[in-house]
Amino acid sequence: MGDITVLIGRAHAGDAAANAELFSTVYADLKSVAKKQVQRMQGGAGLHTTTLVHEAYFRLAKPDSLTMQDRGHFFATAARAMRQLLIDEVRARATDKRGNRAPESLDAVEDLSDASPVNQFDAEAMALEQALVNLSKVDNALTELVELRFYAGLELQDIAPITGRSERSLKRDWRKARAFLHTQLAEKSLSASIL
Repeated sequence: MGDITVLIGRAHAGDAAANAELFSTVYADLKSVAKKQVQRMQGGAGLHTTTLVHEAYFRLAKPDSLTMQDRGHFFATAARAMRQLLIDEVRARATDKRGNRAPESLDAVEDLSDASPVNQFDAEAMALEQALVNLSKVDNALTELVELRFYAGLELQDIAPITGRSERSLKRDWRKARAFLHTQLAEKSLSASIL
């Protein structure tokens, strides 16, 4: 198995063998991240872990999408793709409940407040997503930290080399991000149980 950074570069250049090797190299790690997300964000309903891994990798594996610099950047991007897929799934469940209107892409939606969640867990997931959208308007670095910590399941010591920042400053930013998100969720009278 090759170095992930080298494989990303080769896959980006269109090398199909490198793309396949990259997938097999990161599969177990992606599956671990996906399993946490399926449990955390869907309460066991909707997407399955394997489906989430394959769908996320499908979004990442196009040669023009493989612009990641290294392993950390790859997993940060994978976590963002999984976040989008899970929110799309929550939105699709809400859409099915309302009468099968076509779901909108997360990229095209600025405000998620018009969706009617199927259950309390979906309501919390969508409220968290809206809070992250709001956080990204204030501080993209905090949003990236939440994606790496919450969605990718990385510890601060793993995030430090990815971001080039000390664990101490990341701890401080993690507290800021969580405070912001808790405030946002409290305004909607939702608990922060998924955070």
